[in-house]
Amino acid sequence: MKRNGVGIFFFNVLKTKLDGIIKFEQRQKYIFLKQRKLKKLFLKISKIFNKLLLLVFMEFSAKQIAELLGGVIEGNADIKVNKLSKIEEGELNSLSFLANPTYQDYLYVTNASVVIINKDFTLEKAIKDTCTLIRVDNAYECFAKLLETYNHVQNNKTGIESNSFIAPTAKIGDNCYVGAFAYIGEKVKIGNNVKIYPNCFIGDNAVIGDNTTIFSGVKIHHECKIGKHCTFHSGVVIGADGFGFAPNSENNYKKVPQIGNVVIEDYVEIGANTCVDRATMGSTIIKKGVKLDNLIQIGHNVVVGENTVIVSQTGIAGSTKIGKNCMIGGQVGIVGHLTIADGVKIAAQSGVGSSITEEGAIVQGSPAYAIGEYKRSYVGFRKLPEILDRLNELEKKSQKSED
Repeated sequence: MKRNGVGIFFFNVLKTKLDGIIKFEQRQKYIFLKQRKLKKLFLKISKIFNKLLLLVFMEFSAKQIAELLGGVIEGNADIKVNKLSKIEEGELNSLSFLANPTYQDYLYVTNASVVIINKDFTLEKAIKDTCTLIRVDNAYECFAKLLETYNHVQNNKTGIESNSFIAPTAKIGDNCYVGAFAYIGEKVKIGNNVKIYPNCFIGDNAVIGDNTTIFSGVKIHHECKIGKHCTFHSGVVIGADGFGFAPNSENNYKKVPQIGNVVIEDYVEIGANTCVDRATMGSTIIKKGVKLDNLIQIGHNVVVGENTVIVSQTGIAGSTKIGKNCMIGGQVGIVGHLTIADGVKIAAQSGVGSSITEEGAIVQGSPAYAIGEYKRSYVGFRKLPEILDRLNELEKKSQKSED
């Protein structure tokens, strides 16, 4: 009994020691795992923080900017900037530009550290000592180049976010970004460096070329083809049904199926909430380099020629063919099945009811006609009350003479 009692005693002591060792090892393992997780989290936070620091505190010297733009420095070549500003709102350490002579008075009082100006600009008086000038051939183009570089850094997202849907048969290129809640349908082909922001819809069999950016809420319907280097802003709808209805004997309208698509070529930019309808058959075509503003309606089977610019709230009815290098102002209405020649300029709020066959023509009015005739007619319209008064006076004199 004594032996058994001693054995049990030593067994219990040993068990207590072993339990202590096991618990100690478990605690050490827990602490080690916890430390490893914390270390990973710390590294992840550090990387994010470093990226934010790079974006927020990214600095460039006047010398670096001048080398990038091929400019000539007047002032301190080593001065640094880390933000952009309008010249009238310039701050220390900011970069601005002067291209419009209307703002030239601000050049002499701006607090901007670096200002880009044209080489042929002549100073009327001294600028602030804190301001360095960079002279270039075209200040506006150079500043636009800097903005493009800055914008590229800011929006350089990659990866597939959670809660997005990509069909198994879709093909996604390299270095792409797909935002949360985006939908990419069956057999879609997406090129390299494409950015598709949250809540976008890409329909079945659609094709999107390299380096194209699709901002939030864009809808690209089935079978549509998008070129390279395009930009679609929020709310754009590509390939919704064209406005096709046929009246019947009962005075109702029967929908005509729209089985065509939309083809958008390279370097096209489309503003927010603009709609480009799919063709009844064949394609609605927006050619290379076209720029469309916000809130534009492009009807089915329309063709817009290369490098044509169209301003907001313009509507183009079905099957109209617009030439290249045209400029169309805001709130213009163009009826269907017309031809607009190359280089035509249409003033804002004009109504175009017949084809314009003369290249480079400038038209205004509703109905639109040659702008020179429109201006003369408008002068006559403004003078109409005066002309009526004179006419009434002549009638009174004529009656008196008859009496």
